[in-house]
Amino acid sequence: MHKVILRKTVVSIEEIFHEGGPVAAKPLLRGSILAVITNPFAGKYVEEIEGFIDDLKPLGLRMAAQLAEAMGGQEAIEGYGKGAIVGAAGEIEHGALWHAPGGYAMRELLGDTRAIVPSTKKVGGVGTRLDVPLTHTNASYVRSHFDAMEVGCNDAPKSDELALVLVMSTGARIHNRAGGLAASDIKGEDGLR
Repeated sequence: MHKVILRKTVVSIEEIFHEGGPVAAKPLLRGSILAVITNPFAGKYVEEIEGFIDDLKPLGLRMAAQLAEAMGGQEAIEGYGKGAIVGAAGEIEHGALWHAPGGYAMRELLGDTRAIVPSTKKVGGVGTRLDVPLTHTNASYVRSHFDAMEVGCNDAPKSDELALVLVMSTGARIHNRAGGLAASDIKGEDGLR
C-alpha cells in the first residue's frame, strides 16, 4: 500500500457558445480536473505496482465529484474520458494504473453509464499537454459526442510525479452535424449502441 501524496488539483471549465456557426442559447460545457501526485515508483523499476490502483480509488471519486459539481451536477454530464501524464522518471505503465480508478470513479458517480471510458496516457516533462478523448457515457458510437479536451499544468508533472486527469462534457459538439447514432436513439444494451 502506497500513500497518495497530492500536490495540487487544477479544474478547468470551457463554455462553448459556437465554433463559427450560430450562437447556441445554452453553451456546451467541457471540463477537466487534473491531480498532480507523487509517483511512488519514479526512478526505479518496481515489479509489483498493481496495488496502487486501490490506493488511487478515493482520489478518483473525489475528483469525479468535484468536476461534476463544477459543471452543474452529475445529471448534466453526457460525455467522459480520462488520461495520465507520467513524469520523466516514471514509465507509461504507471499511467496505466489510473485506468480503473479514474474510469470507475466517474461511472460510480454518474450511475447508469454503459460505455467504456476512453483514455490516453504519455510520459512527458513539466508543462506537457495531453489530448483526452471524450465519448457519450452510455454508447460509444454516438458520433455527436466524439470530442477531446487538451489538458495540462504549467508546473507539472515534475519527473517524480503523475498528473491524473478526468474530463466530462454536458453534450454533443456545439455544431454537430456528422450524422450517425443520435443520443436519443441509444438502446443501452452493450455500451456501444
